[in-house]
Amino acid sequence: MQISSRFTIAIHTLTCISIFQGEHKVTSEFLARSVNVNPVIIRKVLGQLKNADLVQVQRGSGGATLARPLAEMTLLDVFNAVESIENQQLFSFHDQPNPDCPVGRNIHQVLDNRLEEIQKAMEVKMKSMTLEDILDDTKALIEKSQ
Repeated sequence: MQISSRFTIAIHTLTCISIFQGEHKVTSEFLARSVNVNPVIIRKVLGQLKNADLVQVQRGSGGATLARPLAEMTLLDVFNAVESIENQQLFSFHDQPNPDCPVGRNIHQVLDNRLEEIQKAMEVKMKSMTLEDILDDTKALIEKSQ
């Protein structure tokens, strides 16, 4: 299992918007240079973040701004905005384990609750981390490297 890069791109994007929105017009091209991806990818991520009410985007070259303070945005908010998880389940299960096999017949019963517990633990941890935490750590590293 691997979470797509949209999640880290979204966090990178929100951090850039916060740092640069007062100094620069934060456009998809501007963000794409920082993330080092095609601006089309940034526009898609910005659209997802906008739909989740995390950013505001002005058409054309108006740029992006934060829709609310970073202290009010959690990593789970960002994850939910950009990752599409089928049926709200992080783990997908193979469709038809063989019912004639003793393992196949019982594997769902053995794993389902454990996988749900893992997902809930991840969500709790992600809820405890805000984008302000990310911004603070980023600013500290920027200052340290200057």
